[in-house]
Amino acid sequence: MDVKIFNDKFALGKAAAALGAAKIRAAIAKKGYANVILATGASQFEMLAALLQEKDVEWSKVKFFHLDEYVGLPITHPASFRLYLWQRFISKLPVPPAAFFPVNGSSDDIPGVLAELEKNITANPIDVAFVGIGENGHLAFNDPPADFETERAYLVIDLEERCRKQQLGEGWFPTFDDVPKQAISMSVKQCMKSACIINSVPDLRKAEAVKMALEGPVTNMCAASMLQRHPDCTTFLDKDSASLLTKKY
Repeated sequence: MDVKIFNDKFALGKAAAALGAAKIRAAIAKKGYANVILATGASQFEMLAALLQEKDVEWSKVKFFHLDEYVGLPITHPASFRLYLWQRFISKLPVPPAAFFPVNGSSDDIPGVLAELEKNITANPIDVAFVGIGENGHLAFNDPPADFETERAYLVIDLEERCRKQQLGEGWFPTFDDVPKQAISMSVKQCMKSACIINSVPDLRKAEAVKMALEGPVTNMCAASMLQRHPDCTTFLDKDSASLLTKKY
């Protein structure tokens, strides 16, 4: 894993977006298209804003997937991740993308949603995945103990208390009881199938999880630790999120 540390989250986001855009351009130049995963949450604000400013990206040749969505939450809810991506990125592109595959967590047929997502992502191997790390070390919504063995592309996760408190702390919900207890998440194995991973993790509140993920053992108690084994993963940190690291990067 390559690790890059910046003074603040804005420089982090710009650098992560630049590398991701370069990888997208390369995939389009090689194949004529690119398949991309977008992450959500407060940690991705600066990266997504910078990605929209990248020049000469043929967005009409890009298909977008995303990592996760709450079960039972309508797309109209302010915390909906598909709403987040539509408002913050998809709708702001200069041209419509080739496709956008939202995770419909409010469907009455969740098994059908999982099957359709798996069919679509299997048919479109991922070139670039933009991800982050949760305060509990989760990757997507793979809370500890994460399932490292499943071959399913997406699965339903029971969200642990620390994860739900993070969502409350970021201001997405008015009370803890309002935070959903389940989410649809891309599996760890599916994330790892991405040809390139861009991992953006700003803020002091992520420092402990960053240390576990980068310098601890690979363990399902910290799903993001699996990123240590990816052949093309770059982690972008700011000084705060890197503050507990002991190795030289």
